[in-house]
Amino acid sequence: MNRNTQQQTVAFKNPNPSLSAVSEVCEEVDYVNAAVSTVDKTPAVMDKKPHSLTQSIPTIAVSWMILSVILALDIYFTSVIAENNTKLTEENQELETQRNNLTQQIEKEETEWNELNVTRAQWSIDAYCPIERDKRHCNACQAGWLHNTSSCYAINNPGRDEQKNWREAQENCRGKASDLVVVVDEKEKEYISDHSWDSSGTRGYWIGLRVEDGRWKWVDGSDLTKESWIGRPEKDHCAISVLKDRGWKSVSCSERNRWFCEKAALSV
Repeated sequence: MNRNTQQQTVAFKNPNPSLSAVSEVCEEVDYVNAAVSTVDKTPAVMDKKPHSLTQSIPTIAVSWMILSVILALDIYFTSVIAENNTKLTEENQELETQRNNLTQQIEKEETEWNELNVTRAQWSIDAYCPIERDKRHCNACQAGWLHNTSSCYAINNPGRDEQKNWREAQENCRGKASDLVVVVDEKEKEYISDHSWDSSGTRGYWIGLRVEDGRWKWVDGSDLTKESWIGRPEKDHCAISVLKDRGWKSVSCSERNRWFCEKAALSV
């Protein structure tokens, strides 16, 4: 009986030696697989980090490049704006200086003009209202001018060497604040002819009548309405007044003659 029991116990401990060996082999295989699996997984995780870093490097470089460009543009435009502001400030200062200079010039000219007006006014007073026996006596025309109706006349009767052509005579009258005489009616024509002293033929006194564009025109721009007062217009001809027959003659404007000036009389 003890022998049987011993045999049974031995059978229990190792009932099948072949299965035990297989189990051990399986455990070793599982261990090796686990180790291999562990070794395979570890490099996979290690490979991801360098790849991610490699991808991020170009992005960082581009970002830095963009930031550098922005900073460079900011510095450039700041410099340009500062330079423009400086130029504008200088231009404004220059304009302010010019404005001040113009203001001073205008004030100076106004002062001179006012003084000139006062001088002219005083001259007019002295010319039209001379002092006689400590009193002023005003006249319609200044001294040396003849008064007739509403006009004053200056008879310019110099010697032969001082006589003038038509244009020179007109300039002389302008210098006296007048013009060569403009005749408006028959009575004034007679008055001018009667005062055309020592005149005859083609030697007379210039009046403000000349040929322009084939027509007789007065110096005030009006046309001659009395065509019977003088002959047909000829190019470069002007009119003179002569005493004889109280008539007018057409002569070359380049001839030298005496002349009449006329301006409005002062109302007194």
